[in-house]
Amino acid sequence: MVHEQSSQRRLSWNSNEHDMDHTGRGDQAAPAAALDAESWPALLAPRLAYFAGVARREHVTRAARDTGVPQSTLSRAMVRLEQDLGVALFARKGRTVSLTPAGRTFLGSVERALAEVERAAESVRADADPASGKVAFGFLHTMGSETVPGLIRAFRADHPRVRFQLVQNYGEAMIERLRAGELDLCLTSPVPDAPDLVARRLDEQRLRLVVPDDHRLAGRRRVRLAEAADETFVTLEPGYGLRRITDDLCAEAGFRPRVAFEGEEAETLRGLVAAGLGVALLPPPAVARPGVVELTVTAPRAVREIGVAWLDGHPDTPPVAAFKRFLLSRKGQLLPD
Repeated sequence: MVHEQSSQRRLSWNSNEHDMDHTGRGDQAAPAAALDAESWPALLAPRLAYFAGVARREHVTRAARDTGVPQSTLSRAMVRLEQDLGVALFARKGRTVSLTPAGRTFLGSVERALAEVERAAESVRADADPASGKVAFGFLHTMGSETVPGLIRAFRADHPRVRFQLVQNYGEAMIERLRAGELDLCLTSPVPDAPDLVARRLDEQRLRLVVPDDHRLAGRRRVRLAEAADETFVTLEPGYGLRRITDDLCAEAGFRPRVAFEGEEAETLRGLVAAGLGVALLPPPAVARPGVVELTVTAPRAVREIGVAWLDGHPDTPPVAAFKRFLLSRKGQLLPD
């Protein structure tokens, strides 16, 4: 059997501990925790700002004053850095240093890396700012025409500079993005019940049976859903909360709907109903659409619950906390009259 010897250089984390120890105990022995060369960032990152400070000033004493660390710590950190890299970064003459060609190449990359870290820090700090931070908010397609614009308008009356990153999607997709950390909050239906989520019911919305204006039921104001058992339905695609509610209500009424079309937008379905393709269970429209009649369903009780959800145990930034409080305060008044 042939044993291959790894060519990867082994790096000792305790060399970094010695560099960063400002208590005078840097020379004490510490248990070694070996890191592969894949862990260069973990080993080098704490030293990069020190290196950049020395390289810019070309003087250890001045760099120590600028960085606020003892000169001995700074000198030791640079020696360790060169030892770990196996490259001379500085030519030394007393306390004055100058960059070698390798050091100058390294400095360019280090300055870009430090600038990116600074941009990242400023970005997350800006997003958490109480007055002008960011809220990543998801909502259903059917909430987009009136409900969400009205909510944001009302919230920004007291928080005019808070920014919103808005995502409009169906319920399951929003829950996935919530779990992936891409959303802070989402407005969805049905209200989810999962151990990793917190969900609060905010309101309910009556669903109507939408039929063409020349349909046999069009002269009615109210209808039992069982009276549509023989009709062809147009519905949202599987995975949409409203599709699940439609299937459940039809089952409660004693039938399984025959589906002629599965779409992604409620208003598209209304148009297809007007064209005579079928009937649909839909929430009220923002604007009345010609060619259809909307009937109140008396049995079973045809409603959908609307709620807000967020990840359990995740701390909120101040703007997210403020918007969450605002949404919860709208319980029972979420939807326009």
